Amino acid sequence: MLQRKQTIYLLLALAALIVCLCLPIGKIDTTAGKVVAVWYNYGLTMDNALTAHPLLFVELVVTGVLTLITIFLYHRRKLQMALCLGCIFLCGAWYGSYVFYALETFNQLGEFHISFAACLPLVAVIFFFLARMGVKHDEELIKSMDRIR
Repeated sequence: MLQRKQTIYLLLALAALIVCLCLPIGKIDTTAGKVVAVWYNYGLTMDNALTAHPLLFVELVVTGVLTLITIFLYHRRKLQMALCLGCIFLCGAWYGSYVFYALETFNQLGEFHISFAACLPLVAVIFFFLARMGVKHDEELIKSMDRIR
């Protein structure tokens, strides 16, 4: 199972999602440069108080669970390709929610700055795409071996 390159890609995507869950994904500060709030996937922390916005957290957790399930479905390649595509769409939905919160909700509090961790779902999308291409290559290889028999 771990010999397959797509498994490594899926594990790297899962690692990127976990790191994104742990790090702040944005900061809001005033024009004077004082940080007013720090934005994590689970919510906004302002003045040692948490304002919950769990949509981003739920999207990343569901994507992570699907990634873990996808790793162990190595015998069902078509389902594995579909789950990789589903994870790509969930990461796209994460970015849609991220942009909505950044532009509509948090921009009213002050000047919004993107943090490094906001690019990690994009890294995960790249790994999902590479994993899907690896699974597709394996499927084509199996089909060609069936034709030879």
